[in-house]
Amino acid sequence: MTTDSAPLRVAVIIGSTREGRIGDAVARWFVERARHRSELELAVLDLADFDFPVHYPGRATGQMTAFTEEIERAEAFVVVTPEYNRSFPASLKQAIDFAYDEWQTKPVAFVSYGHGSAGLYAVEQLRSVFTELHTVTLRNGIALDVLRQPLERHPGDTGRDRSVALMLDQLSWWGWALREARAARPYVS
Repeated sequence: MTTDSAPLRVAVIIGSTREGRIGDAVARWFVERARHRSELELAVLDLADFDFPVHYPGRATGQMTAFTEEIERAEAFVVVTPEYNRSFPASLKQAIDFAYDEWQTKPVAFVSYGHGSAGLYAVEQLRSVFTELHTVTLRNGIALDVLRQPLERHPGDTGRDRSVALMLDQLSWWGWALREARAARPYVS
């Protein structure tokens, strides 16, 4: 980051709204590692904090508008998602669908969790959704098998921290490159 560059605005989206979820703990774990990056300005968007309508209304509600404005403001995203039945939660799809142009030309990274596949089936489905929204999804992400490897730190276990650092390096690169591209030329979809 150059001295004249503002920090990259990254929205960390917690995709699960289920009672008893661990998505908020996974997001805290991630943010604890990411907050030390001075080139990033992090904002956590917990979908459980939004009161979204059950049915898609003809006119956006205040909560829908507030969420969409946060998506517009962000320059990059980290989606924290569980895997439910080999896919991602309906609450996350609903929130994603509230915005369209606001997602375009921005990078998206994933922190997935689950058991066995560590949420990777959810990520693969999300890649298709975000491709349709004209985003750039990162190859590298974080996949946590929360039953086999709990979030608490183990002495000498730095593999996850290296994975977070690599993902954030890539997210930053894409975020700044796409920031410059958006400033130089309007995107046409």
